[in-house]
Amino acid sequence: MTLQNFTTWLYATPFASTIRDVPWIIPAIQSIHILAITIVVGSALVSDLRLAGVFATDAMPNVVIRRYLRWMWIALVVLLITGGLMATGEPDRVLTNTTFWLKMSLIVAACLLTWFFRRPLLHPGFHLEHARWRPFVKPAAWLSLAVWVCVIFCGRWIAYTI
Repeated sequence: MTLQNFTTWLYATPFASTIRDVPWIIPAIQSIHILAITIVVGSALVSDLRLAGVFATDAMPNVVIRRYLRWMWIALVVLLITGGLMATGEPDRVLTNTTFWLKMSLIVAACLLTWFFRRPLLHPGFHLEHARWRPFVKPAAWLSLAVWVCVIFCGRWIAYTI
């Protein structure tokens, strides 16, 4: 099955029709999606700025990471669900859009950065100042923020690109 065949089939499903036809569904899903992105990016912002040594420098990095990482992952799940629902409503506009796939690639990259640079900090005995990869933490934090900003821009551009 080609992507075009899949989007045609998905568009014709009763579930996709309901998403498109009930006037309040898309605005409600978009609102939840936007709230979830603010939680994800807000959590990334606080965590990454701490790892970059710019914000909350009086707190241990592992404390800041532990406080925000859980919210980040929960909101990311909400983002994936709401994004999937929006894509289901208009699969031909979304799933065939290169900006959408760029956004998905950037989300994977941001999640990998988050996973690899924050996960060790969750272990009670871990001390960032003794880590061999400590010189890479600040650049990775700034890169993570840049990637999340690009995700937001791509999300907006999906509506304006084909």
